[in-house]
Amino acid sequence: MHKDGTTPPARRDVLKATMAASVGALASGAAANKASAQAETLAKDERDQTLISRENAREGARDWQLTRVRLDERAGFRTSLIEGYCSRQSVAAGDTLDIMVSTRPEEKFTIEIFRTGYYGGRGARLMTTLGPFQGKAQPVPVPQDDRRLHECQWEPAVSLTIPSDWPSGVYLGRLTTLKDATGYGYWQSYVVFIVKDDRPADILFQCSDNTWQAYNKWPSNFSVYTHPKGNQGPWADVSFDRPYAKYAQIYENPQSMGSGEWLCFEFPFAYWLEKEGYDVTYCSNSDLVTPDRALKCKSFLSVGHDEYWDIRQYESVVKLREEGVNLLFFSGNAVCWVSPLTPNASGVPARRMFRGGPYGGDYKWATGREEKHGPFPHRGPDEGYLMGSRNVSPVNGAGDWVCVKPEHWMFEGTGMKKGESVPGLIGWEYHGDPPKDLPGLEVVAAGTALQGGVNPQQWTATIYPGPKKNFVFNASTIFWCQDLASPPGHMLPWSHWARPHGPDDRVQRITKNLMDRAIS
Repeated sequence: MHKDGTTPPARRDVLKATMAASVGALASGAAANKASAQAETLAKDERDQTLISRENAREGARDWQLTRVRLDERAGFRTSLIEGYCSRQSVAAGDTLDIMVSTRPEEKFTIEIFRTGYYGGRGARLMTTLGPFQGKAQPVPVPQDDRRLHECQWEPAVSLTIPSDWPSGVYLGRLTTLKDATGYGYWQSYVVFIVKDDRPADILFQCSDNTWQAYNKWPSNFSVYTHPKGNQGPWADVSFDRPYAKYAQIYENPQSMGSGEWLCFEFPFAYWLEKEGYDVTYCSNSDLVTPDRALKCKSFLSVGHDEYWDIRQYESVVKLREEGVNLLFFSGNAVCWVSPLTPNASGVPARRMFRGGPYGGDYKWATGREEKHGPFPHRGPDEGYLMGSRNVSPVNGAGDWVCVKPEHWMFEGTGMKKGESVPGLIGWEYHGDPPKDLPGLEVVAAGTALQGGVNPQQWTATIYPGPKKNFVFNASTIFWCQDLASPPGHMLPWSHWARPHGPDDRVQRITKNLMDRAIS
C-alpha cells in the first residue's frame, strides 16, 4: 500500500481476482444448495402425489387399539372369550377373505377393519364395520400325530370381498363382543391380514409373518419351539389356520393378541415410511415364493424378526438382487431357517410350515445347528452371501449400534463420528461374521452384544454392491424400527437387560439416506 493509502495496481488486480473468485464460489455453493433444496422439494412433491400419500391424507381413527383383553390363564397365551383368524395371509382387491371367529361364551360381536399407517399420527384408518354377528364357540383341533399340528376348520363369520379402493397395507380386524358377563364391559382381540397389489412401487415391504407363525403358541404352548423332542429341531408343524396367541417371547404386549408380531417389530417402520410419503406396497413372506411381483419394485425390505424363509423366497430375493433391485435387511436373525410352505388339509397353498433345516451351506454355523438339533431334511445356502452377514451363535443379546465408517454416504447429515453409538439398538437378535470374500463388502457398524448381560458376541452391519448399480444393506438388528417411530399401538421392547430408546434422528437420517438412494 502507498503512503497515501492507495493500493498498487498489480496488487489491486490480484485482490479483485481473489474477490471475484470468492464471490463466484459463494454463488456456486449457493446455487448448489438451492439446486439440492429444489431437488428435495421436487422429490417430496412427487411423494405427496403417491397412492400412499393420498391415503394418509384421510382421517385416521382415534379408537383402533385393543382396550379390554383377558387371557384364559394369567400365564397363558389365549383369549377364548373372542378370537379369530383369516383364510389367507394376503389378498388383493377383488379377492374374498373368510374371517373365522369363536366366542366363549357365545356372544354377539362386531368386526372393525382398520388399515395401519400414519394418518396424521393416529396410526390407522377405519375402513368398514361388519356385524353384529352371533358368536359361537368353535372347536380346538386335536393333533392327529406327533407333529402336533393344530389346524382349525372353523366356520366363517363373514366372507369379505376386498374393495378396489383399499390400498396395499397391513390390516387389523378388531373383534369386539357387545358385552361381557357383567353386562357393562366387552372383550377384544385382533385378526390380521395383508392387502397386496401388483403396481410398480418404489418399495416392497415384506412382512415377517412366517416368523409370527413359527412362534405362535395357540392354543396352549404349541409352536415350532415347544416339541418334546427339542426346541430347535424339525419336529413340529404349525398352521396359519388358527388364531395368533399373545406374543410370547421377550416382553408382555397385550396389543399382540391376534396381530402376530406386526405391532411389536414392524409397524413403526411402516408408520415412518408412510409419514415420510414413500411409495410403499406390502406383501407376505408367502408372496415371495415367486419373484414376479417383487421385480416391479425398486427396493425390497426385510423388517424386524424375519427368521423363517421358504427356499423359494431365498431364490426369489437372489433373483431380485441380480436384476438390480436394492435389498435392505432392516432385520435381525433373518434367513436363519428353511421353512417349507405347504397346503392345508383343504389344499389351500402355503398354510402350513415347519423348521426344515438351517441356512448356511457348509459353513460352521449351519453345521453346528445340524449337529446340535438335527438331523434336518433341508439345508439352505450360506445366507451371508445374500445379506452380507450371517446368523452367528449365539445370535441373541443386546448392545449399542456403533458407527465404524462415518465417511460412508449413509451417514451423511447425521454428524456421527467413528465409535459413536446409538444406545440399545442392537437386539434381541442380530447378524455377524460377514463373508470375507464378498466383493465390495464394507462393514459400516460393528460391536459386541451381550447375551443375558454376560456372554459377549460380535455383530456387524454391512453394505455391498449389487451387479447393476444396486446395493444390499444389512442393519443387523431386529430393533431398527424402534428408533424410527413410536406410533400408537406400539410398545418399546426390552431384552437381555437392555432396551432401545425410541425415535432417534440419526437412525431416521441413515434410513432416509438408504431409502432415497434405493429408490432414486
